[in-house]
Amino acid sequence: MSDPASLQPPSEADARAVAEAAREAEWVAHSYVRDLFAGRLRLDLIDPFPAPTADDVARAEPFMARLRTFLRERVDSDAIDREGTIPDAVVDELRAMGAFGIKIPTEYGGLGFSQLMYTRAIGLVTSQDGSLTALLSASQSIGVAVPLLLFGTDEQKQRFLPRLAKGEISAFALTEVGVGSDPAGLATTAEKSDDGRHWIINGEKLWCTNGPIAGVMVVMAKTGTRITAFIVEADTPGVEVVHRLSFMGLKAIENGVLRFTDVRVPAENVIWGEGKGLKLALMTLNTGRLTLPASCAAGAKRALQISRTWAAERVQWGKPIGQHDAVAQMLGKMAADTYAMDAVSDLASLLADRGDTDIRLEAAIAKLWNTERCDQVVDDCLQIRGGRGYETTDSLRLRGERPDPVERMYRDMRINRIFEGSSEIMRLFIAREALDTHLEVAGDLVNPTSTTSAKLKALLRSAGFYAIWYPRLWIGLGWLRFGHHGPLAKHLRFVERRSRKLARVLFHAMVRFGPRLEQRQSVLFRAVDVGAELFAMSAAVSRATAHRKAGNTEATELADIFCRHARRRVDDLFRGIYGPDDVATWRSAQRVSRGEHGWVEDGVV
Repeated sequence: MSDPASLQPPSEADARAVAEAAREAEWVAHSYVRDLFAGRLRLDLIDPFPAPTADDVARAEPFMARLRTFLRERVDSDAIDREGTIPDAVVDELRAMGAFGIKIPTEYGGLGFSQLMYTRAIGLVTSQDGSLTALLSASQSIGVAVPLLLFGTDEQKQRFLPRLAKGEISAFALTEVGVGSDPAGLATTAEKSDDGRHWIINGEKLWCTNGPIAGVMVVMAKTGTRITAFIVEADTPGVEVVHRLSFMGLKAIENGVLRFTDVRVPAENVIWGEGKGLKLALMTLNTGRLTLPASCAAGAKRALQISRTWAAERVQWGKPIGQHDAVAQMLGKMAADTYAMDAVSDLASLLADRGDTDIRLEAAIAKLWNTERCDQVVDDCLQIRGGRGYETTDSLRLRGERPDPVERMYRDMRINRIFEGSSEIMRLFIAREALDTHLEVAGDLVNPTSTTSAKLKALLRSAGFYAIWYPRLWIGLGWLRFGHHGPLAKHLRFVERRSRKLARVLFHAMVRFGPRLEQRQSVLFRAVDVGAELFAMSAAVSRATAHRKAGNTEATELADIFCRHARRRVDDLFRGIYGPDDVATWRSAQRVSRGEHGWVEDGVV
C-alpha cells in the first residue's frame, strides 16, 4: 500500500481537470440562483412560495410528534456531551421509530417522506442534540442510501435499502490525510482481481463520520486515473477502524480513521459505473447539503428562544435587558435572520421535492449562507447570556440555575461552516457555476491554454452574445413589478436592480482580470456573497407574502427588518468588490508563510 506522505501532490492543472470532469456540465432545468447571477430575476421559479402537499404533512405528523416527545423525554444531551457517546438504548429507539429510513421509499421498508419532512425532522433533532444529528444525517444525507436511490441498480437497492431502513448505520468515505475538497490527490486505490469478480481496495480514510460504527459504507477509490464509488461491508476482511477521533464539539460523533488493506469488494458493488465516483459524490451532495441549512435554522431558533427568554427575565439598571438598545438590536436581528434562514432552508428543500429545478446552486448557497448567519446568531446568544452562556450546563445546574446549553451549542454549531464543503470551497463552487454563462461563451478567451484559433472563435461568439446581453443589464422594469408583495415589493425591486449589477460586475471582472480571475478569489467571493444575500432576500419576501396571505402579518415585519440589513450588506460588498487592499494583503501573507514576519510572534510560549 502506498504511503500517502510519499505521494506527489497533483499539479494545479491536474486538480482543475479532475474537478471540471466531475461537475455537472449541463443545465437540464432552470435555476433561480443561476439566473440571478446572470441578471435575470426569475421570481416565478420561487413565488408563490412552494408548499408541501397536505398528504405529505399528514403522513409525517405522527412521526414528528413521536420524535419530539422522544427527544424531550428520553434524550439526556448533557450526559451524551459529557460522556462522549450516544447510549445504545437511544439508537435502538431511533431505529424502532424509523428515524434511519426517513427518506427511503416505503417499498424498501422506509418512511418514504419528502426532502422537506426529512430536513424538518433533522432540524428538530438539532434543536436538542448535535451529535444525534451527525449520526442520523451522515447515514441518510451522504451515506449509502442516497447514492443508491440516485444511481444504484435494482439489485443493489433490494440488497441494501431494507437494511438501512431498519437502522443499519452507513457512512461515506472520501477524505484522506492529503485530500479534502481537492480529490485529484486521492491515494486510495482499487484494482481488479485477476478473475475480474472483485475490486481490491487499499488506502486510508480520514474524518469518516459514522465510520467506527457503520455496517456499510460508500468508499471512493482511484481506478486508474478516475475515481469510482464502492459499497463496502464494514465486516469485510481488511477493513480496520484505526481509531476514533475527538473534536471541539459534537463530543459523541462517531468519526474515525479507516484503513483498507487488500479489501476484496464484489464487482457488483460498484455504484453507477467505473470512473463516475466523484460526479456521484457531487450530485449526492446537491440534496445531502440541505441537512445543514435546516440544522442551522433550528439551532438559530433555539438560540433565539433562549435569548429572548433571558432578555425578558434579566433586569439591569431598573429594566429587562431586552429593553436596552444594545441587546434589543441583537434580538431584532436574530429574529429577522432566523426567519430568513428558515425560509432559505425550506425553499431549497421544497425545490428539491418539486423536481423541476436544478438546485445545485440553491443547495450550495443555502449551506453557505445559513451556516454563516447561524454562527452569528449563536454568538449573539452567548453574548446576551453573558457568563451564563460561557458556563457549562452541569455548572449552571449545580448552582440551581436553568441549564441552557449555550456553551454546548456554540461548540457544536461551529463545524457547520466546515462540514460537507467549507465556506471557502462553497464560494469557489458557486463562483464557478455562476460564471458558467460566460465561460460557455467566452471561456477560451480567459483560458491560458486555449489556441489562437479557439480564442478567435470565442471572440466572434462573444461579440454577438454580449452585444445583446450587456445592454439589457442597464435597463430594468422592476419598478413596475412585484406590487402584490405589498410593503415588501421595494425589497424585490432592490433584488432585481442588484441582480443586474451583479451580472455586470462579473462580466467586468472577466474583462479586467482575464485568465487571472480564478486567482482573484476575494473578488469572486464578494460577488458570491452578494448573490447569497439576494437569494436570502428573495426567499424571505416570498415566504412572508405566503404567510401574509395565510393571515400571519407578523412575518412581513421580520422579512422587512431582515431585508433592510441585507441591503446594507449588499451595497457594502459592491463598494469593496475589487478589494483595493487584496494584492497588498496577499503579498504580505506570502511573507508571513515564509516566516519573514516571525518577530510578530515574539512573547509566546
